[in-house]
Amino acid sequence: MDHIFIRDFRIETLIGFHKRERIVPQTLRLDLEIGIANTAVFESDKVTDCIDYEKVTLRIRELVAGKHFNLVETLAERIARIVLDEFGAASVKVSAAKLGILRNAGLVGVQIERKR
Repeated sequence: MDHIFIRDFRIETLIGFHKRERIVPQTLRLDLEIGIANTAVFESDKVTDCIDYEKVTLRIRELVAGKHFNLVETLAERIARIVLDEFGAASVKVSAAKLGILRNAGLVGVQIERKR
């Protein structure tokens, strides 16, 4: 399967169940692999046949704006549903990670994969 990818996309959001995580925004790093359902894009060269990665990132920013998530897993699942349901992707792999949350670990997070 062919994919569009978005790597090292960073967003600020309230995430976590610890007291400090409910009031201090954290930076999350997102990586997405979006399965291309409409292969016509490879021949047509038309924007209307592709998944617009800018619109995907704007929709993710809209999702997290002003909201709190207890778990990175929940946020990853919501992002996956949006990509599949709203953008018509055939599949999606979402990696969502908190930066510098644990000593001696650069990233801590989850990776999920969903298909239509």
